[in-house]
Amino acid sequence: MILLDSSYEQLLDRAFAQLPSLAAEKSDFKIPEVDSIIQGNKTIIRNFSLIAGMARRDENDIAKYLSKELAAPVNVDAQKLTISAKVQGAPLNDKVKKYFETYVICKECHKPDTHIEGTERGYETLVCEACGARYTVKRS
Repeated sequence: MILLDSSYEQLLDRAFAQLPSLAAEKSDFKIPEVDSIIQGNKTIIRNFSLIAGMARRDENDIAKYLSKELAAPVNVDAQKLTISAKVQGAPLNDKVKKYFETYVICKECHKPDTHIEGTERGYETLVCEACGARYTVKRS
């Protein structure tokens, strides 16, 4: 109901009061912690399929990224990732966090609702489904 004798400022204040607060739009998304164990000379990430599922990315893409970052061969099998090197939990968490910040989370709205489009000259386009932002990122 619009009041005809209300001033423009009063109507504007009323409209702003009905808008949702931007701080209230915070996402509940958290980057998953790596659940890893070291067996001999190998490190096994037991919750690798969960990490890939939360990233909404192909397991092989994330495995390739981790292989490059850790300079060690990896193998994906039955919801887990085997790294052919001893890697402690903290560096693994740092690498997974870096992957999410680079290839998953939107730099504009900070939401994980993104997908990767096309590859051109070693770059891919990260597209946010929430705000529509587009960024070029190096191929993982």
